[in-house]
Amino acid sequence: MNRRVVITGMGAITPIGLGVEEFWAGIRKGKIGFAPITKFDASEYKCRLAAEVKGFEGKNYMDPKAAKRMELFCQYAVAAAKEALEDSGLDTAKEDPYRIGVSVGSGIGSLQAMEREHGRLVEKGPAKVNPLLVPMMISNMAAGNISIQFGLKGKSINVVTACATGTNSIGEAFRAIQYGDAEVMVAGGAESSVTPIGIAGFSALTALSSCEDPNRCSIPFDKERSGFIMGEGAGIVVLEELEHARARGAKIYGEVAGYGCSSDAYHITSPAEDGAGAAKAMEYAIADAGIAREEIMYINAHGTGTHHNDLFETRAIKLMFGEHAKNIKINSTKSMVGHLLGAAGAIEFITCVKELQEGYIHPTVGYKVPDEELDLDYCKEAVEGDFRFALSNSLGFGGHNASIVVKRAEN
Repeated sequence: MNRRVVITGMGAITPIGLGVEEFWAGIRKGKIGFAPITKFDASEYKCRLAAEVKGFEGKNYMDPKAAKRMELFCQYAVAAAKEALEDSGLDTAKEDPYRIGVSVGSGIGSLQAMEREHGRLVEKGPAKVNPLLVPMMISNMAAGNISIQFGLKGKSINVVTACATGTNSIGEAFRAIQYGDAEVMVAGGAESSVTPIGIAGFSALTALSSCEDPNRCSIPFDKERSGFIMGEGAGIVVLEELEHARARGAKIYGEVAGYGCSSDAYHITSPAEDGAGAAKAMEYAIADAGIAREEIMYINAHGTGTHHNDLFETRAIKLMFGEHAKNIKINSTKSMVGHLLGAAGAIEFITCVKELQEGYIHPTVGYKVPDEELDLDYCKEAVEGDFRFALSNSLGFGGHNASIVVKRAEN
């Protein structure tokens, strides 16, 4: 447990940029990825906007034949992993492949494969269903394909905790290195659920915003918020044991300082109304980091833009931090990229790393109308300053709460 874990590589496929550099440039500009859905005809749907990935071609990141055997969420994962591994400078040929693992999750897997092959089943019968349906559809194939593509033979796991998947995946990778199960872990999340059944299902749940104004459709913590907008993409990071990273002269972006989880044991979709579960996850993460709660001056919130999430997460922050909650800068990256479900926490983790690195906390874009029940600082404007820690929250359907503390790189 004395083994420290650092971040040495990052990769991202997002609605506002392909690659971390383009994504971060979009964040700095306050760019939003919301536009009418193009992946199918959504004219009859309540929600007609999404944050789709633009300009992505799997063949640009991997062998075209390999890409054809992967569904889109896997292609996103492999592409982001490729960037992260190259960014890390890790020469896998010089490493023990059994000491490099993968912890990459997807909340859903491939809805596209299920929709497509169900259509074949109904129209042409069971004999016409693609033999590769199952290995293309199941959510663990993001981790599996990364392992295969890059020859990583260590611990390979797929955490599925709905919208907390990305944060849990990075947190479990952190634990694996701490406990000596690996020297290096490729970790994060991937998702691509902008499909007819995906949009219809979340709309039926009244979770999605039906607003058709891209500037007002995803507005976490705003009084006029009406739900989230579906995003897609992948966020992947390379985590490494500190001395292993130092020995090879790796650049270090930051450190994973603490990780905490809890369950609300309350409702299948709504967070606990008093915020106690999410507060406990934050408490555990901060205790794991060995820091005082007053040292947290910035939180990247789950911040979906639904009425319940934003209200109950605010209550959780107040419950955890007391009067100090008023001093904390809080923002939601979902105000720009939407909700990437299983990839959300991973993209937000990368955002935290970049923010600490540059001393820049992005605004909650679109936030205009304060809600009387939400009275904390949700970053109407960007904030520049000296921030040492970031706390990132993810809350998933089923009551899953995950929090992770990121520490700025220090000599």
